[in-house]
Amino acid sequence: MQNVKGTYDYFGREQALRKKVRTVLQEVFDWYDYESMESTVLQELDLLTSKYAGGDEILKEMYRFTDQGGRRLGLRYDLTIPFAKVMALNPGIKLPYRRYEIGKVFRDGPVKRGRLREFLQCDVDVVGIAGPEAEAELLLIAVEVFKRLEIPVIMRWNNRRLLGEILDAVGVQAEDSLSVMLTLDKLEKIGKDDVLDELKGKGIPGATLREFAELMAMEELSFDVLVDRYGLAESQGAAEVRSLQTLMDKLRLSDICRFDPFLSRGLSFYTGTVYEIFDASGSYTSSIGSGGRYDAIIGKLIGSEDIAYPAVGLSFGMESIMEMIRDRPIPAPAPKVVVIAIGNTIDEALLAATVLRSNGMKTGMEPAGRKLKKALASLESRAIRYALLIGEEEVQSGTVRLKDMEGRQEYEVTLDEALFLIEKNDK
Repeated sequence: MQNVKGTYDYFGREQALRKKVRTVLQEVFDWYDYESMESTVLQELDLLTSKYAGGDEILKEMYRFTDQGGRRLGLRYDLTIPFAKVMALNPGIKLPYRRYEIGKVFRDGPVKRGRLREFLQCDVDVVGIAGPEAEAELLLIAVEVFKRLEIPVIMRWNNRRLLGEILDAVGVQAEDSLSVMLTLDKLEKIGKDDVLDELKGKGIPGATLREFAELMAMEELSFDVLVDRYGLAESQGAAEVRSLQTLMDKLRLSDICRFDPFLSRGLSFYTGTVYEIFDASGSYTSSIGSGGRYDAIIGKLIGSEDIAYPAVGLSFGMESIMEMIRDRPIPAPAPKVVVIAIGNTIDEALLAATVLRSNGMKTGMEPAGRKLKKALASLESRAIRYALLIGEEEVQSGTVRLKDMEGRQEYEVTLDEALFLIEKNDK
């Protein structure tokens, strides 16, 4: 018996650390006034495979099946398409709408460090804001999250509209544009030579390949260099880049945001700004967050491209973040007090534990019949300060024995007095 490859069960220290990361994410999302949402894991296959969804690259990794009613279904491979479906089905949602969702997604792809087949995705999205302030707000959220997680980051960003304009200027046909973008996006992963070989295999003309090679060889391929080289200073893509860069400068994001003209992201639905977040130290090379603008999906799902639903999102990779912080020390979750039944007093011990919990105190119970010496040694090893002992004598006198492991003191008091002493000593 074993787990399916690329899936894991989480418990103990690992789960405590995952919970800590999740708590940080939720606190920041709430801080920015984003609303929590849960979308369905099961989706209609037609939605997940539609031409305006994830594209061919992601569809290869999708889990698909037929249910007992003959319906063609799939497991969600991200949280963006299900969210777009929610927006399309609920046109009464007031815009702008900010939401976040933390949930599992599934991809039948290769398994490697930080990449699983069942994994947690943590998304924030804004619908109804066409300007760059939406992207800027999401980048600010990313800065705050990684600041709290004590992970220094670099955010690479680009604009797909601008990249499309550049590809048109160097002779890439419109029908090949998306395919070429996806290959250029691999530059950091596979290197210049392999990118050029892949483009050659796709039938890209020699003159265009030479132009790409020249661009890749430049030490500094800035936005200004590109727009001057191809006469794009007045293009729509250039205007979008310029607007976001101006806002980044004002918000002091420019030091950690790096323009990358070849970045396009793997999903086909992005229409404008795209970004990926990386560990600034370089010790972990895969992205730990990514996203971008997808203005067309919701309108297409509704069946009308004339209805404007500007949207932009950001996804945090829980598994990648965990790979970076897994070795960090984390205190084991422990109760403030543990109740120990001595002799045949388990009923009274359970009642005492219930009273403590009802007063807001995290309380544990030792197994009945365990030797007192071993029970106290276990508490001390877990850094639990208080033990509440209840034996036959305590039951007869209506008292308990409160043992302060840290202060090396013991009190014979009522349960209410024990509660008062614990709260007083911990102030």
